[in-house]
Formats: sequence, C-alpha cells, structure tokens
Amino acid sequence: MKEIYEKEYVLTDMHSNAFGRAKPAALLALAQDIAGEHATLLSDSWEGLQKKHLFWAVSRHRLEIFCPPRTGETLLLRTWPMVTTRVAYPRAVEGYRKDGTLLFRVVSLWILMDTESRSLVLPGKGGLTINGCNRGTEGPLPISLSPGHYENQAVRTVVYSDLDRNQHMNNTRYLDWIEDLMPLAFHRDHYLTSCMICYHQELLPDQALSLSWQLREGGLFSLDGHLTNSAVEKRIFSAQIQYAPVVL
Repeated sequence: MKEIYEKEYVLTDMHSNAFGRAKPAALLALAQDIAGEHATLLSDSWEGLQKKHLFWAVSRHRLEIFCPPRTGETLLLRTWPMVTTRVAYPRAVEGYRKDGTLLFRVVSLWILMDTESRSLVLPGKGGLTINGCNRGTEGPLPISLSPGHYENQAVRTVVYSDLDRNQHMNNTRYLDWIEDLMPLAFHRDHYLTSCMICYHQELLPDQALSLSWQLREGGLFSLDGHLTNSAVEKRIFSAQIQYAPVVL
C-alpha cells in the first residue's frame, strides 16, 4: 500500500471565485477528497465505517497558500498520514503545479466519531490502525484558538446545501461562510495566504450560528461562532485567517 497517495485535479469554474482564483474552500474540498480516498485504501470505506458505527470528522485545519491556483490549471495533490497523536490522526496534503511549484499545503487533524453517541473514539479504540510518518515538509499542526468577542456580528443558519453525508455541516462550508462576510471588492484585491480553523462541535441541520468577527489592518481576520438561543453558550468553531494584497 502506498504511504504517499497522488492524484491530479483540473480546476474548473466550480472551484473558482469571481476572479478566476481557486476558492480556499475548494482547496480544502480537494484535500478532503484525496484524504478520503487514501484513508479508504489504508483502513476502511465510509460504508464500512458506518457498519461499525463510526465516521471520520475533521477537528482542525491549517491551510497555507503560497501561490493561488487559477481556473484551468492541473494540480498534482499528494497526501500521507502523519504520526497519530493521542486523540487524532493528522494528515498532510500538498498541491503542486505541473512544473513542480508548491502552490498550497494543508495539515488536518482527523478524528473518529461514534455515529450514535456523536462522541470521540480515541485511536486504538475503533479497531483502526494507520501507520503515519512525518516527512519534514509538512506545515505545523493546527493549534487551538482562544475565544474572542469581536466588533462585527452576523447570523447564519445551516441549510440543506451545507450538509455532507454524515448529516452535519461539511467542514469546507465554514470557510465559505467566513469569506461571505467580506465584500466583492475585498476579494478582488486580496487573497487568503493562511488560515486555521478549529471545529469545536458539529453543526446540525437548521441550527443558527452567531458569528462574531473582525478584520484588522494588515489583513488579519478573526472569528468565533456560537450557537444562538442556547441556554449554555456553545462555541462551535473559530478561525484565524491572514489575507494579503493581490499583486498584479
């Protein structure tokens, strides 16, 4: 079995923003796709895990974009599992142009969840063993983000198109929600260079989320998302993103 798994993807309009650059959420989706394929080869399929009352979920993402891919480009993605931690299965994904240029990289923390209790299943408890390696080219593992309350507020509700087949909000949709907070002109003049997203609890159909956010001078964006109308304030996800000006 290959320790490193490779696959080519062609970026289409479906992956692109209004300015022909790959949407950061689309890059996370590609990383999720290749990670899922490789995990199936190394362990079990989604259907097989369901029979064991298990499913994979992402608890944290770190995305770094060195050169934004554009519509029509063919990307070579490489992925491999990193060394398992006490609670998670880290995974690295790198995206290259055909000439070998490194365009972006992702490090994700994957966890096993119980389909019935919706609780964490620790490595070694779910009957899955994935032998990972740290090759030295990976970015750092994503870390936790401290809670924050920021000057801007918005509310979003989980709708049908946000869901994946685990029937909760797909992790890539959070980044779409974040980018929807900024106007078109901002995205015309800026691109995302790095982001870290922490998923503290899963978000289910029809749940409403209060988004507290701030974009500081220099392009640093921070956000905290909490459930609305909850007796106990539940922190659902948090993010820290760095944007840089587009150089024409």
